[in-house]
Formats: sequence, structure tokens, C-alpha cells
Amino acid sequence: MKNIIVVTGAASGLGKEFIYQYKNNVDEIWTIDRDLEGLNKIKEDIENIVPIVIDLSKNEEINKYKEKLEKEKPNVILLGNFAGFGKFDHSENIKTETKLNMIDVNVKAPVALIDYTLPYMRERSNIVNIASCAAFQPIPYINDYASTKAFLVSYSRALNIELKYRNIHVLTVTPFWTKTNFFERAIKPEKKEVVIKYDVMYKTEDVVKQIIKDLNKNKDMSVYGKFNKGQRILVKILPHKLIMKLWMKKQKLDGTPNIRKD
Repeated sequence: MKNIIVVTGAASGLGKEFIYQYKNNVDEIWTIDRDLEGLNKIKEDIENIVPIVIDLSKNEEINKYKEKLEKEKPNVILLGNFAGFGKFDHSENIKTETKLNMIDVNVKAPVALIDYTLPYMRERSNIVNIASCAAFQPIPYINDYASTKAFLVSYSRALNIELKYRNIHVLTVTPFWTKTNFFERAIKPEKKEVVIKYDVMYKTEDVVKQIIKDLNKNKDMSVYGKFNKGQRILVKILPHKLIMKLWMKKQKLDGTPNIRKD
């Protein structure tokens, strides 16, 4: 039985970086993404890559992964749910289809992939779910995205407790702003940006190093960066109403759909 790891959102960003840092001592790496070209570029560097093209917003495509598991019956030593996307805008400016797509990719897909993968996981296997620091408080203009990540934090931490009897570890990752192509989809280039002050932007390689370090320590949460850790503490102490007010002031948002219209 071959030992494999499975990584979604593998063609770029944190998923891609994780593969390069975690590629050793495994027979195969199943890489899941919509971007076949991006997956094939990774395969040029890492021979044991198995590209799997799946749109995680569609149940029928996720079933292709389930069928592959049933056919090959591998030993999955790690499942990394790195795929996800967000839109930054006033809720009235975001199409309902886009909001539901966010829920499909950020919430439904990780749950489905975990359920399909668990029968093929043994003791000391790992699940990594990428949430966000946005999960810890309500955030106007990032509302839908932050809400999906809030679900993922609660779900992942509770699942970690539920799977202890099998000695399967679930790590919840809550990155702060990180240099990835996430922003290419989150922000409409023809509009003024929602976020005009980022405070700090972390490097993908540093965030992934922390993820692997926390995996090895069997932690249930991975929070990289002093600013990130400090904010997490503050949003536990301060009222969320105040947090939202400070956010709006910092980003110069007025609560209307016309973002900083001149």
C-alpha cells in the first residue's frame, strides 16, 4: 500500500509552497487544482506528483477524487485543504452565485474531502485546514469570506477532538495577510480596493515553515507572526462592535456599496 499526501489548491500559494517543503518520504503527492498547467509545472520539479484537475465548487467533480481513492486504496498520511477564495466588497455588490461558490469551495469541499479521505487514513495521519485570521471576528466588506473561515475554524478544532480516538491530528491554520495570488481574485481591478492598509504581509515560505513546525508539535492551531498573534488576542478581549468600527475607520469605509466613491 503506497503512502500519499493530498494537497488541494496545489498549483499556487500556500498549497504549492507546502508541497515543496513537505515532499520527502512519501510515495506520491496527489495535487488537486483547476489549473492543470500549474500542476504540471510542479511535476517538472517533483517526479512523484499526481495532478488531479478538479473544480472544488462542484460535487460531481469532487466525486472523481472519491472514486480514485476507492480504486487505488492508498494510505493517506496527510490531507491538506489549502484551496479557497474570497471576494472583498460590499455584500450588495457581490453576486449570490459568487457567495455560494465561496461556501462551496471554503466550506463544503473541505468537509467532503475529509469524509472521503478518513477511511484511508491510519494512526498518526494529519489533516491541515487553511482558515484565516479573518475567522476570529466579523469583518464588513469581507463578510462572506470571513464567515466561511469562521466555520472552518470551529469545525476543524472540534474534529481534532473527535478524531483523537483514532490518533489522527487536525491542524487549523489561520494566516494573516500572506503574499499569494489570492488577491487577484479577491479584488476587482476596476474598483477601488476595500483594503488600503494591510499592516503586514507575510511570506508564504515562512507561513508554511510554521505549519510544518506546528504539525510536528501536534498543535491544533497554527498562528504565524507577532502581529497575527497579537490581533487574535485583541479580538478576544475587545467587543466585536468596536473591532468592526476600528476596521471601517482604518480602511476608510462608510458602510455603503459605493466604496470611497470620489
